[in-house]
This record gives sequence, C-alpha cells and structure tokens, in this order.
Amino acid sequence: MSDTGTLATNSRQLYNYTMRRFLLPLFALLPVLFITSYVTGCATSGAIIPEGLSPAELIQRAQEARDKNRYGIAMQYYRVLLERNINNLYLVCEAEYEIAFIQYKQKKFIPARAGFNALLERYASPEREYLPPQFEILAYKVLENITEKENRRKPFSRKPKNSE
Repeated sequence: MSDTGTLATNSRQLYNYTMRRFLLPLFALLPVLFITSYVTGCATSGAIIPEGLSPAELIQRAQEARDKNRYGIAMQYYRVLLERNINNLYLVCEAEYEIAFIQYKQKKFIPARAGFNALLERYASPEREYLPPQFEILAYKVLENITEKENRRKPFSRKPKNSE
C-alpha cells in the first residue's frame, strides 16, 4: 500500500511541477498572443483580389474602398489594375493618377507629388497623343493644391528683436 501512496504523491508532485513550470506561463501568455495577433492581423489585412476581375470591377472596388476611407485597400486595387493592364495606356494613367491622388488625400505630399510628376512625364513623351487628357489636367490641378498647402504649412520666421 505504501507503493501506491508514494506513486500517487509522486504523480501529484509531477503534475504540480508541470503546471507551475510550463502550463501556467503558457496560459498567461495566451491573452497576450491573442491580442497581438488580433491587432497585427487587423493592421496588415488587405484585400484578396480575385484573378478574374475586369478592369471596370477593379476600378469600382477601388472607388468603393476609397469612398470608405480605406485607402490601403483602394491602392491595392489600383496597383493590381496597373499590373494587369500595363499595355493599356488609359488604365495605366488612371491607376497612376488614382494612386497619387490617394496619397494626396492622406496628406502624403512628397510621394503624391512624385506620383503626379511621373504621370506628367508620360505626357511629355511621344505617346502623349494616345493618353487621356483628363489625367494630365487633374494632375496639374492637384500639384497646384499641394504647393499651396505646403506653402501654408511653412512656419513664418520672426525677425530677431533688435537689442538697443
């Protein structure tokens, strides 16, 4: 009978040791892991864009995302539109304009300006006659707005007081 009593005591000790040493820290980490995965999962989640979407569907979904201020998803759709239609100059110009415009809406003026300038370089090339004119006009207008906003944001300088 002492063998079973010793065995039961050893089992309990082993169980208590295992619980304290391994399982309790694991249970303590579970909420942290859950919260971390939830936060990072939400922050990095993007749109799953099906292969068979037409350019019109890509544009429609991008516009819907942009209208809901889901700029990251909208940019994903426009980038896919650009990648899948690289030989269609109209769609390339539209995607490039919209990507730069989203950056402008996000007040990311430096990448927006670079995007609009890259688009306008297309209009300075021989392929200009094949490009849709509205994106050139809109790009110039938004660039003017960016310049105005940047000029308003510059702090004024005070003249130092003269020590007399």
